[in-house]
Amino acid sequence: MIELLLVDDEAYVTLSLEKTIPWEELGVSKVYRAESAAEALAIMEAGDIDILVTDIRMPGMDGLQLIEQAKKHWPDLRCILMTGYSDFQYAKKALQLQASDYILKPVDDKEFVRSLMNTIEELKVEWEQAEQYHQLVYNMKSEYGLLRRNLLHDLLLGRQLSDTTIDAKLAQYEIPLRLDAPSVILLIQYSNPYDESNRSSMELMEYAVGNIGEEVFAEHMNVWYGKAPHNCLIFVAQPNEEQQRLLEFSPDYKGQRRAMLEQAVDVFRRQISHFLRSEVSLIISDWFSFPSGMANAYRTGMSVYLSSAIHESGIAVYLESHQAEPETRVNLMEALYKPPTLIHLLESKQWDTALLKIDEVFGNLEQVKFSREHLYEVFLSITNAFMYTAHKQGQFIYEIDHAGFDMLLDHTVIHSLDKLRNWSTDMLERLRTELSSTEEYAKSSLVKQVQELVSASLGHDTSVKTIADKVFLHPVYLSKIYKAQTGESISDYITRMRMERAHYLLKQTNKKIYEITSELGYQNPQYFSKIFRKHYGMTPQEFRDQ
Repeated sequence: MIELLLVDDEAYVTLSLEKTIPWEELGVSKVYRAESAAEALAIMEAGDIDILVTDIRMPGMDGLQLIEQAKKHWPDLRCILMTGYSDFQYAKKALQLQASDYILKPVDDKEFVRSLMNTIEELKVEWEQAEQYHQLVYNMKSEYGLLRRNLLHDLLLGRQLSDTTIDAKLAQYEIPLRLDAPSVILLIQYSNPYDESNRSSMELMEYAVGNIGEEVFAEHMNVWYGKAPHNCLIFVAQPNEEQQRLLEFSPDYKGQRRAMLEQAVDVFRRQISHFLRSEVSLIISDWFSFPSGMANAYRTGMSVYLSSAIHESGIAVYLESHQAEPETRVNLMEALYKPPTLIHLLESKQWDTALLKIDEVFGNLEQVKFSREHLYEVFLSITNAFMYTAHKQGQFIYEIDHAGFDMLLDHTVIHSLDKLRNWSTDMLERLRTELSSTEEYAKSSLVKQVQELVSASLGHDTSVKTIADKVFLHPVYLSKIYKAQTGESISDYITRMRMERAHYLLKQTNKKIYEITSELGYQNPQYFSKIFRKHYGMTPQEFRDQ
């Protein structure tokens, strides 16, 4: 809504306008009145005036001087002049001050409303244009995040771009780095005190880390903050122009530069710990010329970053003075590949032994220094075994776990030994549950199939062997599964079904006993009578006669 100020040394003029003009219909929410320029300026200082309507001739500071003074402080203010004199010099001055309109007194309400409506319309158009501009700037800033990240990845991965292209993109994306300036890369890993499965909290944490870093390093350095291709946070930093000149005049250029960087890194780590309750590890590359040495510095830094000793210890490592420790030549993966392999254990459904094997692999890794590459190897080997086992049982991993093995959905699995261990044991249990239920379903289906075959062939040569042939299983294996599922052998089930059928035929029909014998698939009435007597405690004839 619009706020308006009426100024005239003749109070009845402003009072009349205040009472007679339909302000609300025009979109004016508040009308102020003043009887002098000084009072008007005080009101404008205290409020948020959009339109100033003032008489020209007033004691002391006149209306033209008031507008001139007000425009210095509020350049977007809209002004309408009122005067009882049709003076060309007044009109000329009003135009110079960019007044919206010039109204002769006595003021006609209709003319005043028309003038006011035009001024309000101008304001609304201006506000709409300003809103569109701010929205455009906001959209551009939002897109800059993606554009900056793409450029960062291109440079870190060594994509060849001309200096002209890079310089243009740096300026366009508002990245405050200079070509050919000495620069350094800081790879950052922090412990997250929040729920890592919550994407919003993770993004908020990364945003906070970036803000703190930019504020700390900004004292002496220009920085470019982002997320590296291998998912770690990264700062590309270089001394600002003033600091670079001071360093170049220093008798100990490298020492002063190192001290400047160490001081900033120490402050950064303390602030992360204090404000975010997180311990941060940093790999600080050797100095290089930006951007030509950037990809090589990144590769070197990542080789150290992937070491668990650095990754999990919460320290800062300066590659300028870092000496790589010799790797202990121990076959860390022996437990993973020695017989029985994980695939063999899963195939034979030795779930508990498979879990022990996984524990053994991770237990061995805990005892020695390992790299992220070892975690990759364990991840790939275990996922291979899981997928092979699931596919062999006709299952897909996404049916067991909606995220499956998609590293794009959860790339943090291989960030630490504990995460990978927990993920492996959790997936093993899911696989065990799913395949066990699938196996139970298959067995239940097999039992149902056997029972349907028995019902359909009671009058024929029905035996375990003939049924096993029809379901393409060995008779012994089929009998074992059936009895495990039902507690009854197939032979006993066949006999029970025949006896129940015999019971019905003897009670409900007049068929002869030899006819019933033949209908049930028995060749000999005496044998049928013997089986019937064993089942019901009497012969078929005794049963019918009772």
